[in-house]
Amino acid sequence: MLYLAGKPIQCTWDTAMRELWQIFLSFFRIGMFTLGGGYAMLPLIQREVVEKRQWVDSREFIELLALAQTSPGPMAINAAVFVGYKHRGVAGSLVACLGMTLPSFLIILIIAMYLVGFRENHYVESFFKGIRPAVVALIAAPLYALGKAIKIRWWGVLLAALIAMAIAYAGVSPAIMVVVAALIGLLNGMIRKHRSGENPDVS
Repeated sequence: MLYLAGKPIQCTWDTAMRELWQIFLSFFRIGMFTLGGGYAMLPLIQREVVEKRQWVDSREFIELLALAQTSPGPMAINAAVFVGYKHRGVAGSLVACLGMTLPSFLIILIIAMYLVGFRENHYVESFFKGIRPAVVALIAAPLYALGKAIKIRWWGVLLAALIAMAIAYAGVSPAIMVVVAALIGLLNGMIRKHRSGENPDVS
């Protein structure tokens, strides 16, 4: 039997395939049972990759979301790619992306083939109207939990509120606000480092 890094190659291969299959199934479930788009997927992604699988911790998840939001493409798929890559490299990112997108592809295909005639159905319309408040809650709940996990300070809450108002009411581009927030965070970090250098006793 051949060995790689002290382990049987067959054992290493089996372990890799099992973990890749687990990544695929995890993101397939997220894609299958989430309504409302990328932001509504946040609680399921957080529960699966942070709390259940522990592939990333809470702080890494926040950073991952920031990268996923600022990168081109749908946020949920970007997040899946990042998590898959961190856990199992390029193969992990590919199966995570496939697992996240396959349910939507299949569902939309079925709708396009059989259910287009039901789009004006009163019950279907009522069903989606009922879902909307739940989607808002699905977006708000993980944001609150993540804010507590990273111990966000009052200025962070104020900054988030100001950015939300600028985007919603002033029509400012979200991309511009992401850059502005990053610069503010960088400036705050430089000020804190300078102060800690002047006062070594300050933690």
